[in-house]
Amino acid sequence: MKDKPPINEGEVYVGSVESVGGKGDGVIRIKGFVVFVPGVAKGDYVKIKATKVLPKVAFGVLVEKLERPKREAYSPRPLVEPKKIDPAIEKLLTTSGDSEDFGEEE
Repeated sequence: MKDKPPINEGEVYVGSVESVGGKGDGVIRIKGFVVFVPGVAKGDYVKIKATKVLPKVAFGVLVEKLERPKREAYSPRPLVEPKKIDPAIEKLLTTSGDSEDFGEEE
């Protein structure tokens, strides 16, 4: 049984043009599946309609060029000063002097 292509003829998809093939058609991958679309340039973000779907590749037409969605800039969380620990409690949190301190002598 052959795998069914992950796209369907007549359906509309959105993607980025990865490269331009030898015949001038843009190469877009939809769910990893190669779709050739004429009239687009490398880097274009486009809406396409699949016109012919073969077992290994598909062909489509440009529906419209879109503006690439903006990514929000990463903003790290501000550093927070660690809370001061009561010296009496801090003494309980140490492992110094435990029986697992192999090879250390006091």
